[in-house]
Amino acid sequence: MAELIPVLTIDGPSGSGKGTLAQRIAKTLGWHYLDSGALYRVLAQAALQKDLDLNSEKALADLALTLPVWFSVAEDGLRVWLDALDVSDIIRSEQVGNAASKVAALASVRQALLQRQRDFRQLPGLVTDGRDMGTVVFPDATYKVYLTASAEVRAERRHKQLKEKGIDSNLADLIVEITERDERDQRRQIAPLKAAEDALVLDSTQLGADAVFKQISAFIS
Repeated sequence: MAELIPVLTIDGPSGSGKGTLAQRIAKTLGWHYLDSGALYRVLAQAALQKDLDLNSEKALADLALTLPVWFSVAEDGLRVWLDALDVSDIIRSEQVGNAASKVAALASVRQALLQRQRDFRQLPGLVTDGRDMGTVVFPDATYKVYLTASAEVRAERRHKQLKEKGIDSNLADLIVEITERDERDQRRQIAPLKAAEDALVLDSTQLGADAVFKQISAFIS
């Protein structure tokens, strides 16, 4: 039965490092990995490509039901595909990220993607990151973590990532965008961003990736 398959959920705001951490833990455990945020980002990218109104709930929900998205693992990490197109990099742009935050607030869209996310729960286990993995998608998860950090630190991390990819960005603008996204995600009526009551809450503002990895490894051991 699906509920007997172990799940580790790692929720938190954008830039908290949950994706990199989740992939590392999944690889260490030999478990499957789901980047739930990528599903919303791919949907946002597809909507932008089709020039859909991001407030058109029905059109977006219909698109979500038939979204040709799949994942593959490469030497440089997780690759995300929209049909036959590798969109791993483009969906990480601030434009797509902001669009994803908007479509993720729509009830019909979240419902359309809910079962698709739960279908990733397969043996020997699943590590997943997002904003409502432990509160909505996998409320019965074996282990739950909520990872956060200050907006300034998260913006600095994002700025560094973009710079390494040769993408120009303004740190001050990133801080504003991240803060606005946090408020939008936390205040939405449907599946708001928050820590599950039984989650281990970690603030990585002053913690390196290795320190966070060690804490979570100890938590699930």
